[in-house]
Amino acid sequence: MYGQTTENSLKALKKEADERLLIEAAQQDPARFADLYELNFERVYAYIVRRVQDRAETEDLTAEVFQQALANIKRFEWRGIPFAAWLFRIAANLISDRRQRSGQEVAVDAEQMESAAVSPAEIEEVERRATLFCLVDKLPAEQRRVVISRFVEQKSIKEVAREIRKTE
Repeated sequence: MYGQTTENSLKALKKEADERLLIEAAQQDPARFADLYELNFERVYAYIVRRVQDRAETEDLTAEVFQQALANIKRFEWRGIPFAAWLFRIAANLISDRRQRSGQEVAVDAEQMESAAVSPAEIEEVERRATLFCLVDKLPAEQRRVVISRFVEQKSIKEVAREIRKTE
């Protein structure tokens, strides 16, 4: 049991050190930001899709998050908090801004502050969703199309079957 805990702690420290090096590299050379993008894309997408539940808007917001992050990477200060938490904060602010511009009711109280903060349980859920996105991406094209149509676009089994010209 103790050996497992030590091994997990060492892995976490290595992951933190690697992330810090990637951030510092991106701060020196913005072209290196691509590594941070690749590492965090699924996490940010999963975070946004859970709140927005619209694929096109999720894609737009995800792109905006990374544009803002790239534009502000030199101002990022390492404080031992995962880089993804900074990206989630940007995402939460963009979602809030977009809702306000669209005229949706937005409560600027504890609820909004709570949605910007990311709990460990939420980070775990985002990681789980990001893993699912990666796994779906590895499926053969037709299977990937079925999963996306059924669960992302929320089409019925009948609609999906008709779309891919197969029986239910």
